[in-house]
Amino acid sequence: MIVWVNGSFGAGKTTLVAELHSRWPDALVYDPEQVGLLLRDIVDVPTGDFQDLPLWRSQLVSVALGLLKEYERPILVPMTLVHPLYVSEVFGGLAAAGVTMHHFFLKVPADVLERRLRARVVAPDDPESQAAGLAWVMERMVRCVAAADTMPAGTVFLDGERPTAELADDLLKQVGVAI
Repeated sequence: MIVWVNGSFGAGKTTLVAELHSRWPDALVYDPEQVGLLLRDIVDVPTGDFQDLPLWRSQLVSVALGLLKEYERPILVPMTLVHPLYVSEVFGGLAAAGVTMHHFFLKVPADVLERRLRARVVAPDDPESQAAGLAWVMERMVRCVAAADTMPAGTVFLDGERPTAELADDLLKQVGVAI
């Protein structure tokens, strides 16, 4: 089983998955961003977004399937994935392999996301890098918020402004995990 927590940058995906993992330690946490960062170290990413690399999308699926096969444990995935073609490609690849998938999307208003993103400190000792990172996520935030309307059937939308503990309660109940 894969539990995918989707939403905009700043929606609280990583925080929610950390809460889920603390309650469900048998689950593995798989962040496909790590695959993207690895690829970015190896190959040129002309658009600046590793999600645009077909290899990233295929490896995302391959690693997820490998984890499921090798470790036979549920997987928690905190990852923004909103490009309709990429969602179809990744989720379709998992479905074709017979994976049980639960897809959750954290909905958060743009003004709240902007406030959260501006408060986030990623590179405290590198103001230039901090500013570039903020510009990158802010540029994509509007597209991420709008993408809620294009998510596949079966997506469960959660109010990302609710307390993390409540979101975790709801999510675990919906996937049938009794903790």
